[in-house]
Amino acid sequence: MLGQRLEVRQGQGLVVTPQLQQAIKLLQLSNMELEAFVEAELERNPLLQRDEPDAGGEGEAAPVEAAPTSETELSFEDGRSSAAEEAMDVRSEDAWGEPSAERTDAPADAQPGLNDWSRVGAGGSAPDGELERPDTREATLWEHLQAQASAARLSAADLAIAHVLIDMVDDGGYLRGELDEVADRLGCGLERVEAVLKVCHGFEPTGIMARSVPECLGLQLAERNRLDPAMQALLDNLDLLAKRDLPGLRKACGVDGEDLAEMIGELKALTPRPGAGFGGEPAQTVVADVIVKADPAGGWRVELNADTLPRLLIDKRYHGVVASGARSDQEKTFVAECAAQASWLVKSLDQRAKTILKVASEIVRQQDAFLAFGVECLRPLNLKTVADAIGMHESTVSRVTSNKWISTPRGLFELKFFFTASIASVGGNSTHSAEAVRHRIKSMIEQEAAERDVLSDDAIVEILKEAGIDIARRTVAKYREALRIPSSMQRRRMLRTA
Repeated sequence: MLGQRLEVRQGQGLVVTPQLQQAIKLLQLSNMELEAFVEAELERNPLLQRDEPDAGGEGEAAPVEAAPTSETELSFEDGRSSAAEEAMDVRSEDAWGEPSAERTDAPADAQPGLNDWSRVGAGGSAPDGELERPDTREATLWEHLQAQASAARLSAADLAIAHVLIDMVDDGGYLRGELDEVADRLGCGLERVEAVLKVCHGFEPTGIMARSVPECLGLQLAERNRLDPAMQALLDNLDLLAKRDLPGLRKACGVDGEDLAEMIGELKALTPRPGAGFGGEPAQTVVADVIVKADPAGGWRVELNADTLPRLLIDKRYHGVVASGARSDQEKTFVAECAAQASWLVKSLDQRAKTILKVASEIVRQQDAFLAFGVECLRPLNLKTVADAIGMHESTVSRVTSNKWISTPRGLFELKFFFTASIASVGGNSTHSAEAVRHRIKSMIEQEAAERDVLSDDAIVEILKEAGIDIARRTVAKYREALRIPSSMQRRRMLRTA
């Protein structure tokens, strides 16, 4: 028999309020995106104004303590907001090999960092697709190269070098900068930087990361197996081609007129700007969020870049004027909402700054050897290690390290630069840097003096396990291939032939 009845049930549910949604998204904004967001808030909220050091007079504002709220209290330093972050943490493997929060493309008329909450359900959950939207824009050249670098089976140190080189690529796909400066900045040899660049020259599109037009065209010709001595001579004398000095080119290349015309036709079929076909936004100057300096007393001093921190205040005097002048309920509601939003934003920005400083300080503490001695001393580091050390959730650390840059004595790096892979020990009490293990494998193979001394991948696994390094055979094979070392069978054949 059908009927109606009223039941009361008690249960637990997660309510992601618009304020908490805003606070979480503020973490992953870059300093330029944050500046745009703050500008929009200043235009929208009449009670907010910038904290200008020379501001004063009648409209002077005073800092205000954020009022307690009945909603979920904002906190990134304990576990109270971690449940909300886990619910919102739709992550993917990015080019750095670490999970990071997906970006959300908001409509053009939406406020940066906020979603449309007008259709939020009664349980506090957003409609399908509201929290995360797929990124459908075309990949930039930088993103395309970073993805290839992560898949190139480079060692941790070589991958760090590749990231620095990719940062030096212009819109046309050319490498702008001196390799010796990169080597000096990262504390490694010039030969190693050149070796990494040679690997990068194998990335798509062909000719990418060349240092000159002849080198760019030469890479494309080499892929087509057409870089013979005559063609190389033509590339070395492109100035004669620009002058239409065909007799001089025939003499320099040692070919007749027909062959020269064919060679010039091949050059015309190449792409002198291999990076021009990629989309993306215009390049913008990167400004460091955190600055690291050597402390005269020893160690490192970590501080936030004050130029990237928006300082906002609530204008108490103006708030009092408009609050007392509000007549209708609609006006009173508007003033109250502006005051609550302003208070929450001031508190959120302050908490964001403290969280970035806390995460950056721990990263510097973990990677102090890199700052002192160079890229060879990068330690194995992941999000969980940093999160556990500072008592935060992994998703919080992921958001903090996204789109944040740190200025060090060795140059400007994204915070994700300092996260490298590790290999567990047999006992499980410690870890070994992947770079150190690769170096060990290379040293073992270099000591092979005769055919009987050649080590198979399985033999290398056993030797490493005896040394306390727990590694799989396929990992040894992967590292060996990354080091451009032939298989044991090929090495035996080479020693037999020698």
